[in-house]
Amino acid sequence: MAGGTPASAGTLVGALAPTTCLALVGFAITGIGLANLFPVAVERAGSLSGPNGVASAAALGYGSIRLGSPAIGFVADWFTLPTALTSVAALVSVAALTGYTTRR
Repeated sequence: MAGGTPASAGTLVGALAPTTCLALVGFAITGIGLANLFPVAVERAGSLSGPNGVASAAALGYGSIRLGSPAIGFVADWFTLPTALTSVAALVSVAALTGYTTRR
């Protein structure tokens, strides 16, 4: 939750920013928020399922890097870039809420 909230807020600020400088600040906040989510998710998967959980979490994480960027591009092509990035902010919020509800 601690990383997901600033990541979601930063993505939303970056998506809807009226100036380039504000967009960069928003995406910097996103990076700060997301920097700790993946290691925590892999650790949680390892504590729940052992080595297989770590492998699954890592594969899912790296696979989403490969599929997420084209998906954002397609949504931006069909609608607009702010719409696509706002959907990313919504997904980050869902991830943060999922992490909060499944905490130890």
